[in-house]
Amino acid sequence: MNKPAVAFFFLFVAVTLGITGWAARRTKTTAEFFAAGGNVTATQNGFALAGDFMSAASFLGIAGLVAQSGFDGLIYSVGWLVGWPVVTFLVAEPLRNLGRYTFADVVAYRMRQKPVRVAAALGGLSVVAFYLIAQMVGAGNLVKLMFGLSYETAVIVVGLVMLAYVLFGGMIATTWVQIVKAVLLLGGAMLLALLVLSRFGMNPARLFAAAADRYGVEVLAPGKLVSNPIEAVSLGLALMFGTSGLPHILMRFYTVPDARTARRSVLIGTGIIATFYLITFVLGFGASVIVGRPAITAVDKGGNMAAPLLAQAVGGSAFYGFICAVAFATILAVVAGLTLSGAAALSHDLWVSVIKNGKANEHEQMRVAKLATVALGLVAIALGIAFKGQNVAFMVGLAFAVAASANLPALLLSMFYRKCTTRGAVAAIVVGTTSAIVLIFLSPTVQVDLLHKAKALFPLKNPAIVTMPASFLAGLVVSWLWPEPAAEKGFDDAQHRMHLGE
Repeated sequence: MNKPAVAFFFLFVAVTLGITGWAARRTKTTAEFFAAGGNVTATQNGFALAGDFMSAASFLGIAGLVAQSGFDGLIYSVGWLVGWPVVTFLVAEPLRNLGRYTFADVVAYRMRQKPVRVAAALGGLSVVAFYLIAQMVGAGNLVKLMFGLSYETAVIVVGLVMLAYVLFGGMIATTWVQIVKAVLLLGGAMLLALLVLSRFGMNPARLFAAAADRYGVEVLAPGKLVSNPIEAVSLGLALMFGTSGLPHILMRFYTVPDARTARRSVLIGTGIIATFYLITFVLGFGASVIVGRPAITAVDKGGNMAAPLLAQAVGGSAFYGFICAVAFATILAVVAGLTLSGAAALSHDLWVSVIKNGKANEHEQMRVAKLATVALGLVAIALGIAFKGQNVAFMVGLAFAVAASANLPALLLSMFYRKCTTRGAVAAIVVGTTSAIVLIFLSPTVQVDLLHKAKALFPLKNPAIVTMPASFLAGLVVSWLWPEPAAEKGFDDAQHRMHLGE
């Protein structure tokens, strides 16, 4: 057991539980539980967006991929980063003006409510499930490393702490936990990168040259992690467009008072995320040179512990403890946001809007939201245990494939295609979700890596290049075959509100 790591861990938990207690006194209504009452500023939301987005995949996963694969690990950093202009220019403002708690509010705005909300909730929950796998796997490995607990016990501990934040503090607590985490993560990663570069005369070129000397010049060239060009394009599509379909990211736009604040918060968040992703490249190469690939995979075969092991090598046990606590904060903040978005889908979209026809009172909505939170917390624990040993960046890449295939096409068609119908929106979500999950199951990731079969029926590890066009095509064809005059009539009203917010 690493004593500094344990001390920093309990310090962070104590501070964030204090935040939760403060937030609990301000979380009385559904609007406060799901959207912090819409009172979050642009700067606060920008840091919270960064905190929500910079997940275990960003810190642990990318550093591990770069350490193991070299240059190719950068595809995840670049892919996730370039998704943010799409969010800024296509999604942020319309979403804030049309919706209330979930992206289903936007898709269902001019459609028949029940079919769209059921489909959107299922699509959103599929994304949340894949994303939760990655976070919980990272959490299990990290807490196991810090406390010497078994992996399964570590996952359960993380799940229970996260439930305390969300159940009692809602979005207000989650927002502040994400802000604290973003500051700690950026500061910790910068300090770690500086300690690494100090060993190479503060010259990144010397670090890369050392990596090339140790592992060969191919470590600086693309093709080791993703050698198939079609696979690279498919992965890039998922990473770039998946950001705009992530329920927990889209939900953050309802926490601000207006569309202008939403746009500013995206700008601030993008700047923080861009800075951080540049740093992860240094961390990955630093880990491969200073720690060594055999030592990294000996601790975790997915390579997820590269950054903490690097911190121990360059900064000693105290700094290692700090980085472990920061990584834990990273996971906890993202898991809280994911759980909250999943609970919103279950309670707001399914229970209130579909089962109760929008007639549930405030007390009932809060009770269902908290029950949904508990259910999702238990699911997160189960998924984390089931997917032990997977690289977290890769697992998040699959979540992005489902988000890009299921949620984004329906969102864009409902907002910008006049003739989009209820059936068309549902078809886009169902085809995107189903095809993405089926093709992931048939991919080498599951068939070869998990089930240990000789070959997979579907050759690509990431299916977005097939599933995204299939989703858009399904939405367009079904809308054309079964027109809906009422949905078309509501298009002008939706456009007016989308751009003017009234």
